[in-house]
Amino acid sequence: MKLKKYTDYALRVLIYTASKEDNQLASITEVSETFSISKEHIRKIVHQLTKLGLLETIRGRGGGIKLAKPPEDINIGRIVRILEQDFVLLECFDKDMNECVITPSCKLKHALNKALAAFFSVLDEYTLDQLVANKDELRLLMDLK
Repeated sequence: MKLKKYTDYALRVLIYTASKEDNQLASITEVSETFSISKEHIRKIVHQLTKLGLLETIRGRGGGIKLAKPPEDINIGRIVRILEQDFVLLECFDKDMNECVITPSCKLKHALNKALAAFFSVLDEYTLDQLVANKDELRLLMDLK
């Protein structure tokens, strides 16, 4: 299983903004340059994270983005579920497209369902504040002042 780049980038945006000191504003340009991701990608991600109530945008000169809620209130499992809407791991996970003849007796589907549930169970244990617990190291790596 592989998460979409969009989800990866969204998590990076959240980590970046959570790593800013004293809830300082970040800019789309800063995030884009730090991770070598196009501004347009970051802009779309910021827009969605704002709609989800995770980021707050401040317009105008001196504006930017910041977390809209405390990092301990941002659950990683919830974010991944929202951003990754396709967890069809095999054909048999899609009832409309499934043509596999062994589906009624196949145990693989159940094993993968259990594995997917375990994946989310682990992600549900993490909040954004835990991902930035090493804030000093992250700030150094991201060249944050």
